[in-house]
Amino acid sequence: MRKRSQFRRVAGVTGLATLALAGVLAGVFLPAGAAGTKAVAPTKVTVKASEFKYAFSRKSVPTGTVIFTVINKGKISHDFKIGGKKTKTLLPGKSAKLTVKFTKKGQYAFLCTLFGHAKAGMKGKYAVATKPVATTTTKTTTPTTTTTPPPTGPVGSAQTTVNVGMFEYGYNLSQQAVPSGRVTFVITNNGSEVHNFTVQGVKVGTLLNPGQSETYTVGLPAQRFSYVCDVPFHIDRGMLGTLTVNP
Repeated sequence: MRKRSQFRRVAGVTGLATLALAGVLAGVFLPAGAAGTKAVAPTKVTVKASEFKYAFSRKSVPTGTVIFTVINKGKISHDFKIGGKKTKTLLPGKSAKLTVKFTKKGQYAFLCTLFGHAKAGMKGKYAVATKPVATTTTKTTTPTTTTTPPPTGPVGSAQTTVNVGMFEYGYNLSQQAVPSGRVTFVITNNGSEVHNFTVQGVKVGTLLNPGQSETYTVGLPAQRFSYVCDVPFHIDRGMLGTLTVNP
């Protein structure tokens, strides 16, 4: 009887071990998707920035990780901020990726953080796992500058070169007063955004990316000339001044 009882105990232990091994092997050979929750791929959204708006490839996204590919299609610098994250400042034609994880559904504010851009229309709410907000078209007016009438009067015979450095947000001129005559402006963008140098009523400068330069020569009679940056809102930040032309 004792031997038969011992045999039963051994058989029971062996049976349990066999079942446990079968369970392990079943876990090993089950498809990956059946063993746990399948990872959800990030949602991809393309954002095109221009003056002064954004265009999204889709109007809403589910909760989870979203990869925004932001492309600057405009003529001046822009950036993009949403969910507490922001791209770097993007020059015209440049792009950047912004990865944001949305854990809750709702309407998330987005905007361009460059001075004046949000006020001009580069802001709104983006839908996450909810119905997109109906957008109302806001007419954005590009800031205008006061133009100066064309110069009049005789132009002297002097020939002068003025070096102009541009930065955020201002100008460095090698001379603030020159004699009447032919004045050559050698302009370099030393900043990190797009700028230009316009002598009002005389010459509109080219929009220059950082590191780019331009040279132009104009004939200036004796009077005072205003110079400005034509990029919207840059005048408001100090990119203007006056050049005195003496007889």
